[in-house]
Amino acid sequence: MINRLLFSKMDNSPLVLFRIFFGILISLECYGAILTGWVTRNLVSPDFTFTFIGFEWLHHLLGPGMWFYYFVMGTLGIFIALGYKYRFNMIAFSVMWTVAYLMQKTSYNNHYYLLILISGIMSFLPAHRSVSLDAKENPKFRREWMHSYVKWVIVLQLFIVYTYASVAKWYHDWLDFSIIRILMEGKKDYLIIGEWLQLDGTHQFIGFAGILFDLLIIPALLWKPTRNLAFGCSLFFHLFNSIVFQIGIFPYLSLAFIVFFYEPKTLQRIFLRRKTPFKSNEIGSPPYRIPLLWLGGLYFTVQVLLPLRHHVIPGDVLWTEEGHRLSWRMMLRTRYGQASFTVVDKQDGTRFKIDLKEYLNRKQQRRMAAYPDFVWQFAQHLKKLYAKAGRDVAVYADTRVRVNNHPFAPLIDPEVDLGREEWNPWEHHSWILPAPWSGDKQPE
Repeated sequence: MINRLLFSKMDNSPLVLFRIFFGILISLECYGAILTGWVTRNLVSPDFTFTFIGFEWLHHLLGPGMWFYYFVMGTLGIFIALGYKYRFNMIAFSVMWTVAYLMQKTSYNNHYYLLILISGIMSFLPAHRSVSLDAKENPKFRREWMHSYVKWVIVLQLFIVYTYASVAKWYHDWLDFSIIRILMEGKKDYLIIGEWLQLDGTHQFIGFAGILFDLLIIPALLWKPTRNLAFGCSLFFHLFNSIVFQIGIFPYLSLAFIVFFYEPKTLQRIFLRRKTPFKSNEIGSPPYRIPLLWLGGLYFTVQVLLPLRHHVIPGDVLWTEEGHRLSWRMMLRTRYGQASFTVVDKQDGTRFKIDLKEYLNRKQQRRMAAYPDFVWQFAQHLKKLYAKAGRDVAVYADTRVRVNNHPFAPLIDPEVDLGREEWNPWEHHSWILPAPWSGDKQPE
C-alpha cells in the first residue's frame, strides 16, 4: 500500500509548473525587496539587527552588500523558473534565503519561514526533468514522470501549515472577533472596502471563515467534487489577504500550490500544451526508498511537534511569545510596548539611562519594546558594548506591554539583570512576568 501511495509513477506536470511559478515568485520577492527599500531599511542602514538568537555573527554581512545579495537571490529565482542548472541554483537559493531569514526578525512574515521549508524540499525534487533548459540541453535527462511521493510531500506540508493555522485561531480574542476588529481599524481608509471592513458582520464572517478555510481547504482540494469550489474559495481568500494585508508573495505562493491538487491533463491543457503526457501508473520502487521514508518520517515528525512546543512551556504564548515562531500562529495578535533600560556599573555603582535612539531605528524600538526575546537581545548587546569599553555592567529593563485590547502590564521583571540571563528556546524564562489576564503565579 505504501509503495502504491508513494512510489507510483505519475505525470510530473504539477511539479514542473510549480517550479516555474515558484521561481518567478521568489524572484519577484527578492527584486521587490530591493526596489521597495525593504533591504535598505532592514539590512543596509541599521548598524545592529535583531537576528535569530544564536546567529549574531551574521551581523558581519550587514551593509550595501545586501543589495547585491538579494539581487543574486532574485536571479537564482529566474534560473529556477527556467530550469537552468536547477539543482545548484535551488540549493544556493535555499541556503541564501535561510541566511537572510536568520539575519533579522524585526520585519517578520510567516511566509519567510515557509519559503525555507519549500525551497529545502524543492532542492531534493526532480523539478527540472521536463520543460527546462536542463532537459533541453540533455535530452537523455528528460523525463515526463515523477514518483507520487513528490505530490504527497507538498500536500502534507500544506496540511500541517493550514491545520495549525486554524487551531491557533481557537482562542478568546479570535472567537470574540476583537483581534479582527483591531486588525481592520487600520484599514478604514481603503478605497471602496474600507468602510465594509469596519462592520461587525464583516468581522464575524472573517472570524468564522478564517477558521473553516484553514481547517477544510486541503481536504476540499483533494476531493474532486469540491475541488473547483475550494479553488474559488482559495482565490477569494488569498486575494483578499493580498489586498487587505499586503503580505508579499505569500497569497500567490499559496495559490501556486493548487497545481498539486489538479489532474496533470488539466494542467497540460491550460499551461503545458506542448508537454508530452505520461499515462502509466506503474509502481517503481527507487533504490533510495528506505532512506527516503526515514528522512521523510523524521522531517514530518519535527513539523508536527515543533508547533506544539508552547503547550509544554509554562505561561500563555500570546503573552510570553515562547514557542510562537515556526508554529503557524498567524494574524493572532498586535503588541505595543514601552521600554527603558538602565545600565549599572558593577564596580562603582554608576547608573546610565539608555537613549534607545542612539542604538535602534524607530521600527526596531517599537518591536524591541514589545517582545521578550528582543528585550533580552538588546540587553546582551548593551552588555557587550560596555564590556568593550572596559566596564562590567548589569542591565535592567522596565517594560509595559499591551497585547490586543488587553491593558498595559509589565512584561519583564525590572529587578533582574538581563545581562546575566541565558536564553533557552525550550524553556520558560522566569524574568518574563505572568500575563495580566491569567491568574497563574510566576513559576518558582
